[in-house]
This record gives sequence, structure tokens and C-alpha cells, in this order.
Amino acid sequence: MIDALNELLEEFPRSGFWKYADTLKLRDAPWNHKRIYRVYCNLGLNLPRKSKKRVPERDPLPLVVPAQPNQVWSADFMSDSLYLGSRFRLFNLIDDYNREAIAMEVDTSLRSARLVRLFERINTERTLPHILRTDNGPEFLGEVFTNWCTEHGIFIDYIEPGKPNQNAFIERFNRSVRNEVLDLYLFRNLEQVREQISQWKMKYNEHRPHDSLGGLPPVTYAKLNAENSSFELSP
Repeated sequence: MIDALNELLEEFPRSGFWKYADTLKLRDAPWNHKRIYRVYCNLGLNLPRKSKKRVPERDPLPLVVPAQPNQVWSADFMSDSLYLGSRFRLFNLIDDYNREAIAMEVDTSLRSARLVRLFERINTERTLPHILRTDNGPEFLGEVFTNWCTEHGIFIDYIEPGKPNQNAFIERFNRSVRNEVLDLYLFRNLEQVREQISQWKMKYNEHRPHDSLGGLPPVTYAKLNAENSSFELSP
């Protein structure tokens, strides 16, 4: 019986007990399912399956364009591979007000602690947002990251699972990154990815026209609106 089970493991490595028992029955094995199960357990094959953590019910805020910069930021992850097959991840962070790319971080692993270090660096350069819109990925649910956001007055607005349209600003940004960078080049190492992403981010923010901003780049749009606002408020 052990030999028969080992043969099935090689042939169907992802099947469970009942698949093996039914297969042995089809092959006219002389053992009943109770006996097979005892041997199955003795071989240590009855490993528990990992269950997904249940995500609390989400009630995301409406997707609207903020009236001022640094009110609502959106964040998301992307993944791709190098020329030789090694996978890497890309963390994107944008301001919903003018779709400015605030940060684009590249590495093989980007966990909650890494996000905290990134946001701390951003905090030295600009004002942090009131709201951060994300999906329910483990990096955003990690206690290290959620505690840091709470301490710095950032409310994390989680979208509902399976509804990326609730984070449409960053999804549209991801599509641009995919079409204009990741699908356009073959990268041999992470340094090449970082260099290309850095160049694209600068061009996107300062030179690339954006349809939803009246054909203006994000930085130009923000400057014009800031100037108009100052002029209107002046006596």
C-alpha cells in the first residue's frame, strides 16, 4: 500500500486522500478506504491546508478627485520578471489630486517594514496624506504598517476585495507603467529596472501630458492651480 501511495504521489502530487482512495479503487486495489487512510496518516500526508485570512467587510470612500494635494493618495503593487526569469515587485504611490507619481519602489520583496521606511523618507520631503487608498494585500494589512499610519494620522481606506475599480486612479497609472515600461523593455537586473523607472517617473510627472488634467503634466497642473488659488485669495 505504501508503494502504491508513493506512486500516486509522484503521479498526482497535489491530490488529496479521497482522490488517491478512489484511484486505488479504480485500479482494483484490495484495501478499503479506512485502512488506506490509516497508512496515509502514518506517512504524514494528512497535512492541513492553509486557509485564507478572512478580510473584514469594507466600506470604501467614494472615488472622487480631491480638491487639494496630499489629501488622498493611492497605492498598489505590480510584479514582473527579469530577462532570466527572476521575479521582482514594484510599489506605486500617487496623489489622486493631480495623479503625480510620488514614489515607485523596486525590489524582489517589499514588506510592511519596507513601506514604513519609504513613507518616513517621503515625510521628510512633503506632507503626508490624510487618506491612503489601498487593496487588502498583506503588506497593507501588516501591523507594522497600520500602526505607523495610525501614529501619523493616516486613515487607510481599503477597497472591497475583487473590486479594483474602486482604486481606479492607481489602476490607470499601473496600466501606463505596464505599457510604457515593463512591457517595452527586457531587464537583466534590478538596477536597470530602477534606472528606467526613475527616468519614466520624472518624464511622467514633468513632461507627459495627462488627459484628465487638460493635457498638462501633473507637476505643471499642480503649479497652475496653486498660482490661481493664491491669486484668487489675494486682497
